[in-house]
Amino acid sequence: MRKSEIFGLTWDRVDLKNRIILLDSTKNGERREIPINDTLYLTLSGLTRHLKTGCVFYNPGTLKPYDNLKRSWATALRKSHILDFRFHDLRHTFASRLVMKGIDLTTVKELLGHKDIKMTLRYAHLAPAHIRKAVNVLDKKRHISGIENINYEETKTGKPFDLMEPAMGIEPATC
Repeated sequence: MRKSEIFGLTWDRVDLKNRIILLDSTKNGERREIPINDTLYLTLSGLTRHLKTGCVFYNPGTLKPYDNLKRSWATALRKSHILDFRFHDLRHTFASRLVMKGIDLTTVKELLGHKDIKMTLRYAHLAPAHIRKAVNVLDKKRHISGIENINYEETKTGKPFDLMEPAMGIEPATC
């Protein structure tokens, strides 16, 4: 979620039963549903709701929603010995970790609320394994982890082409 979406989050947008946060007004103007994982569920469940404010995150002294965390953020970074890190970098970390765990870019796009996949493609370089995984789907029933591990002597004729699947149906015309 974007900082403004977090600061403006109200309890009527949080559905803990179905584990969803509903955002109606987003930066790109489209409605977005954000699933609540176990960690967020436990965090939100532990927050105190105040009757005089519908905000999820509010200043307990004024009961107004937070609009600025600059001082607290700077203190947290200093105490953690973290340099050159902005609040928005948390979104990049979220997206990067999803991609590195193998989540497809379309899903990452939806979770980030990007209108265009081009914005999400900047994270594609973080998952070079997906290219290997894509071609590995074509391997025979036995798992072949790499070409160097193939024992061609186990095939009928001892030739690499014996690993290929037989033709199924009509092949597309080539020029």
